[in-house]
Amino acid sequence: MVKKLQKLSADKKKSNAQLSSTVKDSAQQIWLAGLGAFSKAQEEGGKVFEALVKEGLTIQRKTQAVAEEKITEATSRVTTMASDIGSKAQGQWDKLENIFEDRVAKALAKLGVPSARDLEALSARVDALAKGSKAAPAKAAAKAAAKPVAKAPAKKAAAKKAAPAKAAAKPAAKAPAKKAAAKKTATRAAADAVPSTPSAS
Repeated sequence: MVKKLQKLSADKKKSNAQLSSTVKDSAQQIWLAGLGAFSKAQEEGGKVFEALVKEGLTIQRKTQAVAEEKITEATSRVTTMASDIGSKAQGQWDKLENIFEDRVAKALAKLGVPSARDLEALSARVDALAKGSKAAPAKAAAKAAAKPVAKAPAKKAAAKKAAPAKAAAKPAAKAPAKKAAAKKTATRAAADAVPSTPSAS
């Protein structure tokens, strides 16, 4: 029995040695397989990484193009909307401005304030009267200058001629007075011709 036990223990030692060598061999093979997988992953990982980068670039370019299209489309829509709104607002402002001007003109007319047209008409009439009044003094000055010349020969003449000269001078003096009176009536007529504005009540 000792021999059997020794044999069994020797078989066990052999089987243990075989088992340990088998485990060592399989661990070695697992280790080598891991190293091989790692090196393959490194080689193909770089290639996969580069492929992913290329694919990412193409996707990025496509998205940028689509985004730019959308941005230009949105910008054009906003600009057309802004121009439409601006034109509508301008039209409304013009209407509001006209309404305001009309109401102010009505209020000024009620208060008796002359309008710009009334002032222009009045200015034109004043200019016409001023031109007319400038022409009248020039004629009067020419007649007045002629009178002393006429009086000087009359004084030198005989006494008989002096009396008719005085009589002729009196009507000549009356003529400028008549012209001044005519001028006053013309000024009054022009003032009456200016449209009177109603006074505020």
